[in-house]
Amino acid sequence: MANLFFIPQYIISGENALQMSAEHLTSFGRKALIVTDDMMVKLGNVKKLTDILEDSNISYVVYSGINGEPTHSMIDEGVEIYKNQGCDFLIGIGGGSPIDSMKAIGAVSTNGGSICDYMGKKIEHTLPPTCAIPTTAGTGSEATKVSIITNTNTGVKMLLSDPKLMATLAIVDPIFTLTAPPAVTAATGVDALTHAIEAYTSKKAFSMSDIYALSAIQRIFGNIYEAYSNGSNIDARREMSIAALEAGIAFSNASVTIVHGMSRPIGALFHVPHGLSNAMLLNVCLDFLKQGAVERLCQLGQAIGVFRSGMTQEEGAEAFVVATKSLLRTLNIQTPEEFGIQKEEFFSQIPKMAEDALISGSPLNTRRTPSKDDIMELYKKLWEKSE
Repeated sequence: MANLFFIPQYIISGENALQMSAEHLTSFGRKALIVTDDMMVKLGNVKKLTDILEDSNISYVVYSGINGEPTHSMIDEGVEIYKNQGCDFLIGIGGGSPIDSMKAIGAVSTNGGSICDYMGKKIEHTLPPTCAIPTTAGTGSEATKVSIITNTNTGVKMLLSDPKLMATLAIVDPIFTLTAPPAVTAATGVDALTHAIEAYTSKKAFSMSDIYALSAIQRIFGNIYEAYSNGSNIDARREMSIAALEAGIAFSNASVTIVHGMSRPIGALFHVPHGLSNAMLLNVCLDFLKQGAVERLCQLGQAIGVFRSGMTQEEGAEAFVVATKSLLRTLNIQTPEEFGIQKEEFFSQIPKMAEDALISGSPLNTRRTPSKDDIMELYKKLWEKSE
C-alpha cells in the first residue's frame, strides 16, 4: 500500500535556530502577524523573535490573545487583525495553542467564512507563508497538518486536518523551552510520548511514520525526567525538542488513536490543557489498546530496553506498559481531582464525551476498536485512578 508523507518545507533545529531563520523569514513577506499569548510576551520570547524581525527590516503586529485553549472567537479576532493590519504571512510562537491558532487564522484569511465551517472539510486555497516556533517540547504542532480549535457554541473541539495546514518553516530552538516549569515540561513531554505511541500503534502506521515514532519514544524515555527535574540542562531540552518534532511528524502522518479522541472532550468541557489531558488518559488507555497491539508494544519494549531475552510478545508488551506507567508516576502528572474537576460533573458529562470522542474519528484508528461503552468505562477508570 502506498502512503503519502508530509513534513514542513523547512526545519531549522538546535541552538541558535532562530538566528539562522532570518533569511527565510525575509522571503516570506513584508509584514508578519505574530500569534502568541501574554506569557510569551512576559517571558521575553516574543522579543527574541521581534529583534530578529527588526534586524531584517520585517514589519510585524503582535496578537497575544491566545490565552488558553484556542476558541473560534480567538480565531475570528486574529483574522480581523491580519486583514486590517495588511499582514502577508504568519508566525506562531508558544505552545500548541498559538501555533494551532496561527494555522487556523491563515486558513480563514485565504479561504473565508468561519473556522467553525472547517471541521471535516478540505481547505481549498493555500495558506500564506507560515512559521511555527514551539516553546514547549510536546505538541509537535510545528510539524503537523492539523489544528484543534474549540467551537464554544457547541462545546466541541474541532479537529481540522489538511496538508495545507503544514507550516512552511518550523524553528525548533531548545532555548525557548528553558522557561517551561516542571509541570508543563512533564505534561507536554507526555503529550509527545502519547503522539509517538499512538502513531506507532495506529492502524494507519507505515514505515516512514514508524521511523520518527520510534526515535521520539527512545529520546523521551532517555531525557524527559532529566528535563523535568533539571530544566536548565540544555542537552536534555534539545533532545526533548527533537523528540516532540519527531512525534509530531509521526502522528501527523499516521494519525492518533483513542487517547486523543478521549482527550479533546475533556479539554473542551473542563478546560484541561491538551497535553495534560493526554497525560492523564495515557495511563488508563494503554491497557485497553494493548490487546490489539501486542506485537507493536513489544517492539516498543525492545526499543527502550525493557524487553528481556526469552520474553513472549505479550510479556514484552506488558513490560513497555509497566515502564510507561512507572514513568508517568515519576513525573507527578495531575489527576482530574487535583486539577479541580468535580466528580459528579465529570460523570454527568461522560455520555457526551464518549459520543464526541467517537465523532472525532481518532478512536477508530486504534487496533482494538472501542465502542461507546468501552470509552465510557475508560473515562470512569480515569477518575478512579485519582481516588
